[in-house]
Amino acid sequence: IEHGTHPAVTTARHNANYKRQMKLIECSYDWSREFSSTDPEYYRWTQWFFLLLYNRGLAYRSMGSQWWCPKDLTILANEQVIDGRCWRCGTQVTKKDLQQWYFRITDYADRLLADLDSIQWPEPIKLMQRNWIGRSEGVEVIFPVEIQHGDHVDHQGISAFTTRIDTLFGATFLVLSPEHPLTMELTTNEYLQEVTSYVNQAQRMTEIERLATDKEKTGVFTGAYARHPITDQEIPIWVADYVLMDYGTGAIMAVPGHDTRDYAFAQKYHLPVLEVISPDGNEYGSDACYTEPGIMINSGKYSGSTTAEGSKRLAEDLEANGLGQQTITYKMRDWLISRQRYWGAPIPIIHCVECGSVAVPEEDLPVLLPDIEDFAPSGDGRSPLARVSDWVNVSCPQCDGPAQRETDTMDGFACSSWYFLRFASPHYDDGPFDPQAMNYWLPVDTYVGGAEHAVMHLLYARFWTKVMNDAGLIPFGEPFTELRNQGVLHASDGLRMSKSKGNVVTPDEVVAEHGTDALRAYILFIGPFDGDVIWNDANIKGVVRFLERYWQLANDVSQGKYGINAEDVNDSAEAEFRREIHRIIQRITNDFDKFKFNTAVAALMQYSNYLFDQRGSQVGDRLWREALEKFTILLAPIAPFITEEVWQELLGHQGSSVHQQSWPEFDESLLVAEDITLMVQINGKLRDRITVPADIDDEELRQAVLAREKVKRYVDGKTVRNTIIVPQRLVNIVAN
Repeated sequence: IEHGTHPAVTTARHNANYKRQMKLIECSYDWSREFSSTDPEYYRWTQWFFLLLYNRGLAYRSMGSQWWCPKDLTILANEQVIDGRCWRCGTQVTKKDLQQWYFRITDYADRLLADLDSIQWPEPIKLMQRNWIGRSEGVEVIFPVEIQHGDHVDHQGISAFTTRIDTLFGATFLVLSPEHPLTMELTTNEYLQEVTSYVNQAQRMTEIERLATDKEKTGVFTGAYARHPITDQEIPIWVADYVLMDYGTGAIMAVPGHDTRDYAFAQKYHLPVLEVISPDGNEYGSDACYTEPGIMINSGKYSGSTTAEGSKRLAEDLEANGLGQQTITYKMRDWLISRQRYWGAPIPIIHCVECGSVAVPEEDLPVLLPDIEDFAPSGDGRSPLARVSDWVNVSCPQCDGPAQRETDTMDGFACSSWYFLRFASPHYDDGPFDPQAMNYWLPVDTYVGGAEHAVMHLLYARFWTKVMNDAGLIPFGEPFTELRNQGVLHASDGLRMSKSKGNVVTPDEVVAEHGTDALRAYILFIGPFDGDVIWNDANIKGVVRFLERYWQLANDVSQGKYGINAEDVNDSAEAEFRREIHRIIQRITNDFDKFKFNTAVAALMQYSNYLFDQRGSQVGDRLWREALEKFTILLAPIAPFITEEVWQELLGHQGSSVHQQSWPEFDESLLVAEDITLMVQINGKLRDRITVPADIDDEELRQAVLAREKVKRYVDGKTVRNTIIVPQRLVNIVAN
């Protein structure tokens, strides 16, 4: 929109550049499986999946309120609203009500939760999904309230959801969401202006801002009161932005004596605090907030009950008297799939005056995006597609009467919710994937992705997979068996790389100066795979020096500069040299398996230093060549070009690629040294070193250490209290 370039053009341009850069740094992709989710051949099947959800009752249309930027004329996601303003232009946002499409992801909430235990994902990601789904078992309690309408009094009830019904007797006020339908109706004339202003302010905030734990809790009194369902005492009704209409009932019973958030609110507004839960049944006063389970006190006939017992009895009694109901709530809401923009997969629905919403017949897919020049947003919140009358106006597939296409397009996450299945058979025409290929390749063994996708892409992909499983399309219910999160590479200024900040480092410039191998090795070496790291132009030079030393080593070994004649070989020296070969194979193999690429590069650097230190040792040429060949194969995945040249040109394997060699295997028996040297400490201070057989048992080791003259000097006349042995490293004698 800003540059007046069609998104198809910019998408193709960016795709081509990404592909060029991936090839530049030799990313090993199977390019025969390449596809673009923007191609009709792909989004045809995204639309097919939409209809699958629609026909299974999982896609529906409803009125929804979204953030709207009046300057950019576009809908904004919660994350794009900062302090009530558009992240792009700074304009204060408003809300706009639009008919939009949703997916019933909430129908799968329990399965999405339960199946987290079956997959090998990082615990923080699982926790984020659990919190996002937010399953809570509790009770909806009815607080009677009277609303004055002129001369008429309307008797209603405010339903408040709580997971701690055992604290009911400690409820001293109610808090409503600003969006609660009774908020303005309950507010008395005396407080009307203040409440109205507060509600308007709250509605300009995102949910993220409203729920921030470090945000000071604010609220306003409505002037109205409810009745406690058991004690019948008056309870003031407040409005606060930390209560959301979409979670629970949009109202909470505030128990400041046993909830930290309510306690802070009560302290700020001088509201009463009651103690109704005690750790041991004794009263300790209401000067502090006790949030743990315990014994109910000051709770009528329930006093003396444990929180578990009391909760059960209270819930049953409230239900029996029509004052409450046990229920389960979720924080997660249905997935809003509509987008009022041009560049997206059109939603395959036709709206007919007579028939209502009608699915586009499967044989008419894909519903193609029309090629238009004006794809700027409309001021009324409609998609630019709404202006393409020839495309919008069609005949109804059911009655053949006049109808209109749905002009919203799907959220980009729809296309990415199933793309991993398409890789199994990217050119298959009879369905979204070839069942035989899917059965061979899927589910994904190891999936690498950013943690920022925890509650969007990763959750949506799990949802779609379960829908497909229910429909009998696939035999598995989870898309990614194992998940690994990669870290983020920051610029040298410590900030995330961004074109707008001018701190981007491109692969092109690094390769031009240092070469592809150095770039690859440095990216792996810079830090842990899952850690956030900072790019440093100076540090890459250390990697360059390592590769230069490797080349020098390879050149020298290939010329026989280090090896000695067979008759001069020392068996002991060769045994230790061979042991180091197998140690480095074991180390790199294990590090690669665990995605510890930075320590793998470091280990190869150390091994390079070891080999240089061995120049002049009594090791034969044959063993030196074996060490170099194994070194080259281990380094090849990291630095593919220099190792290929060493393999073919210096080691003489012309026509045989290093990348087609079998991975080296290590011999466990060679990794056990005959003798080991341990540090000896007396009361934590280093006093001696001892060389002993590697298989010595602890008692033999203890006796050998105590027999040492240096050790006797420090323990004679003292009592040996303990002997601490750290295998392969040290022995610490504790004596006094």
